[in-house]
Amino acid sequence: MSSYDVKVHDLQNRDDRGKGKSQRVRWVVACKRFERSFVSKTLADRFRADLLAAVNKGTPFDELSGLPESLVSTKDQTTWYEHCRAYVEMKWTQLAPKSRRSTVESLATIAPALVRRDVRGAPDAEVLRRALYRFGFNPSRWEQAVPAEEAAALAWISRASLPVNRMRDTDHTRAALNACARTTDGKPAAATTVQRKRAVLYNALGFAVERGLLDFNPVDRMQWKAPAVAEQVDRRVVANTAQVEAVLGAVPSVHRNGHHFVAFFACLYYAGMRPSEAAFLRKADCHLPEKGWGRIDLAETSPMAGADWTDNGEVRQVQGLKHRAENEIRPVPIPPELVRLLRQHIDRHGVAEDGRLFRAARGGHLSESTYGRIWRDARAKALTAEQVGSPLAGRPYDLRHAAVSLWLNGGVPATEVARRAGHGVAVLLKVYAGCIDGEEAEVNRRIERALGASRGRGRSRGKGA
Repeated sequence: MSSYDVKVHDLQNRDDRGKGKSQRVRWVVACKRFERSFVSKTLADRFRADLLAAVNKGTPFDELSGLPESLVSTKDQTTWYEHCRAYVEMKWTQLAPKSRRSTVESLATIAPALVRRDVRGAPDAEVLRRALYRFGFNPSRWEQAVPAEEAAALAWISRASLPVNRMRDTDHTRAALNACARTTDGKPAAATTVQRKRAVLYNALGFAVERGLLDFNPVDRMQWKAPAVAEQVDRRVVANTAQVEAVLGAVPSVHRNGHHFVAFFACLYYAGMRPSEAAFLRKADCHLPEKGWGRIDLAETSPMAGADWTDNGEVRQVQGLKHRAENEIRPVPIPPELVRLLRQHIDRHGVAEDGRLFRAARGGHLSESTYGRIWRDARAKALTAEQVGSPLAGRPYDLRHAAVSLWLNGGVPATEVARRAGHGVAVLLKVYAGCIDGEEAEVNRRIERALGASRGRGRSRGKGA
């Protein structure tokens, strides 16, 4: 849409910008405010003069970009939808499968908030989100046929999507941030979800600056605060050794293939492994002596992401270890308890054709839903009713939390714990600040002894005085 209702303001000097883009031109089109910043007064004057010349000639101004139609360039016409497709295509090869899925999910949340409301034929919100998630922002599906309903939704958003340069307007940036903070049913999203989606929005806007579609990242100017994210592991989820071993003992009795999962869960606790690392553990990675400590050399992981997000079209894709360079190995010493369980597992179940220790009934990769269900059933059988109703060891991943907490509380140096767990030391100390469940009483006794000793020293000084 175009308008002749235009007002160009005087040039402004921005002292807060220092030597970078300190001159600002501001103007209004159809009651909508626009601005551009320049590094010199000469450039700012020239741009302002072009605006005034267009007003004097009676040239209509584009209401979306705020520019005279004669000055609207291809860049100014680039929509948010087109930009997001360019962004995800640029990032695709750099991202792991799960990160691809997370990025596309975030973009599919944000894009519907950045549309013109006067464009007719808006699809159902769920249809639009599904179309963006499955086809619009997934490069692996761009060559595939799109179902009619989703195709219509994508056609609509390609027409209705706002130009990227409209993100200079804080109202649009705020709308995008608010979309990150809500679930599809309008409820507040989890703090970690908000943080993740805001990061995608910020990076996409940064790419717009890189492409010359924006001259600054508008999020930097926003007074918008995301909910705080809990950085520490909830100490209530951390089980002690007796509790973990009780659940491990119940695993065989809750599923017909339960014996196959005992050593898998044990790897998470005794070696502090991530489930995706244990799921891809191979016999060649294990050094299992008949007596004493053994060692696992972790080299690869295979997290489940879904066939739409992997390069090989399978639900899992083999990749390097998290927070490690490609081909870097993380050796993890393992105690005799785990050595014994792994040797028993190999003797009883053998290994897959590719050497994997843990596999599904037909030889495929383990399913998160399957081992998650087995863990929940074994937990319910082994723990007390009060413990079952608590967060204690609620997920298989909590076994890793328990392992790292055990090592730290046992006096193992943080540098060694970080190396074995595959963490940075700073992250380790920030995240794993909890204590093992059941250790509070011992800590309290130590404090009582310290209080008593302190009182005794005070009385002695009093008598001597």
